[in-house]
Amino acid sequence: MSVRALRRALVALALALVAGAPAAQPPAWPDALGGRLRQVHDSGVVRIGYRADAIPFSYVGAGGHPVGYSLDLCAAIVDELAEELGQPNLRIAYVPVTPSDRIERVAAGAVDLECGSTTNTAERRRQVAFSPAIFVTGTRIAVARGSAVRSIRDLAGRRVAVIRGTTNEAAAREFDRRNRFGLQFVVADGYREALALVAEGKADALAADDVLLRGVLAEAGKAAEFHLVGDIVSFEPYGIAYPRDDAAFAAVVDRTFRRLAASGEIVWIYNRWFVRRLPTGQRLDLPLGPQLKRSFELLGLPPD
Repeated sequence: MSVRALRRALVALALALVAGAPAAQPPAWPDALGGRLRQVHDSGVVRIGYRADAIPFSYVGAGGHPVGYSLDLCAAIVDELAEELGQPNLRIAYVPVTPSDRIERVAAGAVDLECGSTTNTAERRRQVAFSPAIFVTGTRIAVARGSAVRSIRDLAGRRVAVIRGTTNEAAAREFDRRNRFGLQFVVADGYREALALVAEGKADALAADDVLLRGVLAEAGKAAEFHLVGDIVSFEPYGIAYPRDDAAFAAVVDRTFRRLAASGEIVWIYNRWFVRRLPTGQRLDLPLGPQLKRSFELLGLPPD
């Protein structure tokens, strides 16, 4: 049974246990719908933007199907949209996005939910809205095993690979500007390409989010070939991006997260991707941290 099907079964069981609970009815106000809810209602489709290699948040799994932590959370939002609109058979259309175009595609209406590993920043909030935090990480560097580099400060005058359009690229460039290290940036379009640059000696390190480095190394079976070194040099709170200035759509997103927190399901979803084995059999072994746990508690997660 899929995660989405299991979630629906659990919701149905919970409703059955509530004496006298009224059956779900389609909303009596479809003509009053506006914004993105109107588009979803009329098309019967929710367009989900996904990343091909943002492991374990959003990536292409076995059989070419998008999977990941963020996609599970977005599936819960789709369930809430289906309930809101009285359309139990809403269809998901998966739309590939990249670090360079993901924000633009949400703002332009090409996708309804961007479900990847996107940092919530003030600059991006001028174009899109964000869900509550789904993960907290930061920029770190990966080097080939045997490298003498132990921190970003050891990279003065050396080549650093970054992923085009990421906040990590911006953070590394700002770090270099402030400290005048003379870093030479090599820009890649994806994590596997960037890691190959390091493995082939075309870059001395890769600067990216700690969790994404761990994810791509685990998925590729290359964790033994690289080291993550040095301190985290930026603060990266991830969220799901969706259209801004759309109060009705925002209310559905917020309600979804509060429901998942209150039931504890949000922790189950988290553990599925960060504590238990990934579909490839690898583990990230990243239990829920205090910052994210507190964020979930503010949404309604019962304390331990």
